Amino acid sequence: MAGLGLSGLKLVLLGAGLALAGIGHAAAPAVPPSAGTQAAAPQVGAPPPGSAEAQPDGSVTPPATAGAAQPAGAVADPTLNPDGSPKLRPTENKGQPSPRVLGIQNQVTPNGEEAARFHNNLLMPVITLIVLLVLALLVWVVIRYRAAAHPNPSRTSHNTTIEILWTAVPVLILAVFAVPSIRLLAHQFKPAPDNAVTLKAIGNQWFWTYEYPDNGGVSVTANMLKERDQVAPGQRYRTDADGPRLLATDNRIVLPVGVPIRLITTANDVIHSWAIPSFWVKLDAIPGRLNETSFTIKEPGVYFGQCSELCGARHAYMPIAIDAVPPAEFAAWIRAKGGTMPGAAQPSAAAPAQPSSDRVDDTATPPTGGDGPTVNATETATPVTQGATGNPAGAGNVDQ
Repeated sequence: MAGLGLSGLKLVLLGAGLALAGIGHAAAPAVPPSAGTQAAAPQVGAPPPGSAEAQPDGSVTPPATAGAAQPAGAVADPTLNPDGSPKLRPTENKGQPSPRVLGIQNQVTPNGEEAARFHNNLLMPVITLIVLLVLALLVWVVIRYRAAAHPNPSRTSHNTTIEILWTAVPVLILAVFAVPSIRLLAHQFKPAPDNAVTLKAIGNQWFWTYEYPDNGGVSVTANMLKERDQVAPGQRYRTDADGPRLLATDNRIVLPVGVPIRLITTANDVIHSWAIPSFWVKLDAIPGRLNETSFTIKEPGVYFGQCSELCGARHAYMPIAIDAVPPAEFAAWIRAKGGTMPGAAQPSAAAPAQPSSDRVDDTATPPTGGDGPTVNATETATPVTQGATGNPAGAGNVDQ
């Protein structure tokens, strides 16, 4: 009996222990994913989470669930939607090449409009008349002075009237062209006023870095976006919202509309050229020197350009993308990047570019090239015997 009593007591104690353990397990809080497991990282290169491109059915996630919460005190980027996609989208026949369209791109700066009028109203009509005149003279000579119709050719070697005409007429044509040409050149290199926004573009092999020296040293690096089949899973790739193929960048440069822009260009390695056709701007970026021009954007929108100076193997993969926005939105973007707006009519802190000047100004890019890598241009290149088409570099370098 004593043995049975002792066994029964053990069973009672064991059951009580199991019951207490079950209650404690039920009351224990769930372990958050960050404590026990690592949450899946969002895809950096895919379309922004919550956007129509990221959803299998094409739907758009509401802003409340699409984007991550902003840190306390942070200023939201006014150029981006809550899901991270750009607000401004490219417009057909504006700021970019268009298929089956002849002529220069639509101009959105005063200099560009002046150049377009000069091209369309003076250059093209005169060139067309000259071509038609020369063609008519050739046809007339072939028919009039062929052997069958003119068996005895004239031996005339001089004609004073004709010689005066073919000398004086081209001189007069060039004189007519000179006036608007010189005026356009003067307008292109007119110094920017004190209230201009200064943008410093630095060319690198093969990407652009930008500085806003008058806005607290804001710095941006822009690389070309590759296509979806050219990137590894999880990396960002180009979508239609970013822009056309070979022209879309991971970071667009933001400039205000209706405000003079002072553009300063330089380079870290070889000669590049910063060119936006819709702005009528093409300015060489030369290592050790500062070049300067100015322009004013008249219409909001997205505008694209490229490096226009042969600069190496990936010269074709140095696009430029500009978001032109109202001044208030530009000021908000500067604040979102941690910068500040200068006072009204305050002179620019950037050193003006002087002819043949190669001195370093106080906004010069560090020798390391800022945010991007620097290629040692003085290092002797290793001889390569492969053909040009064997270049494994691919399109762009967004992984730098």
